[in-house]
Amino acid sequence: MGVMLGVCVLIIVQSVMNGFGEGIRQRLVETQGDIRIRSNEVVYDWEAQIAALEQEAMVVAVAPYAEGVVMLQHRNRPQFPMIRGVDPIAESDVIALENFITLGDLDDFDDEGVFLGEGLAYTLQAGPGSVVEVFTPLMLERLKEDEVLLPREFTVIGTFRTGSPQVDGNMVISTLRVMQELYGLEEGAHGISVKLRPGVDAWEYSQTLETNVLRPGLEAISWLESNKHHLFAIQNEKRMISFIIIFIILVSSFSITIALMMAVIRKTREIGLIVAMGGRPSEVAYSFCFQGLVIGLIGTVLGFCMGLICLHYRGPILVAYSWLTNSETEFLGIYDVYEIPVHYLTSDFVYVSCFAVVMSTLAGLLPALRAARLKPADALRSE
Repeated sequence: MGVMLGVCVLIIVQSVMNGFGEGIRQRLVETQGDIRIRSNEVVYDWEAQIAALEQEAMVVAVAPYAEGVVMLQHRNRPQFPMIRGVDPIAESDVIALENFITLGDLDDFDDEGVFLGEGLAYTLQAGPGSVVEVFTPLMLERLKEDEVLLPREFTVIGTFRTGSPQVDGNMVISTLRVMQELYGLEEGAHGISVKLRPGVDAWEYSQTLETNVLRPGLEAISWLESNKHHLFAIQNEKRMISFIIIFIILVSSFSITIALMMAVIRKTREIGLIVAMGGRPSEVAYSFCFQGLVIGLIGTVLGFCMGLICLHYRGPILVAYSWLTNSETEFLGIYDVYEIPVHYLTSDFVYVSCFAVVMSTLAGLLPALRAARLKPADALRSE
């Protein structure tokens, strides 16, 4: 029972953490693209670079972009979000913008309108039809030359939700032409978004693009590299939680040791009789280690079954838990998570089973050594 519960909890935790991690990775790719090509300077030859990228067999779509920080104001409510200028037609091939629009119509997207993240729109108390003012760093540069630029006014076309509070509360989407005017980029852009064919390794292919396709000065950053700190934190969280839960199996291993030790004490006369009849001490020791192995195997199998059943019925279990504790599942809906996600990895099952079986087998080692050291004469005199 101890091994079963330990294996069950380990499988549940690792599979749920895998589900959250896989969902976040998928969301990152959907909102950022597979690869971003950028430079420390404004890219003026982005059209030539796009033409070269479109010749690559592994590239599905490309789109230019420009981004920066602006001051956005609505009814004297200022905010300082990121603004991203895109080509609506090309961007839709890389990132499916229409999947994230919650209010408004993408067909109305033009140089006079912007889309706001839901969180940002809520903070500004702005919705479709509202007029917002945009102040850019270019205004400060022009002030140094005694030139005054008035803030640019835009109409809010709609809102979007990516599922990431950081993006939804701090992002404005405009057309690329608008962003070029706001930042004085002329005909330039800050980078290019690239979408790859399914199954292509983004990190490896980004190295190939830098070496064989892109001109010097441009770097290709995969979504894995640009979010490595975030993904590293998720992976470490899974490892730390699994490490803590491993102690459940360790506790059950001590229980196995105690149970087998009691068996040695109770069967001292039987052990002495077996040795007196010609049984070798090593064979006596193996029998107790074999008991630990059987306990580990049966507990692991039952733990897998119990874990899979709990994960399959995770929805009703969560509802029942909420009802019993009179609490709300407040995390549902955050990051577009409306149920507990699950993602199974074969490696998790292999690691957990190996660890549980090995620890259970080793738990029988101490009783086995005690049994092997019993002398037949002393064992037969035992009461």
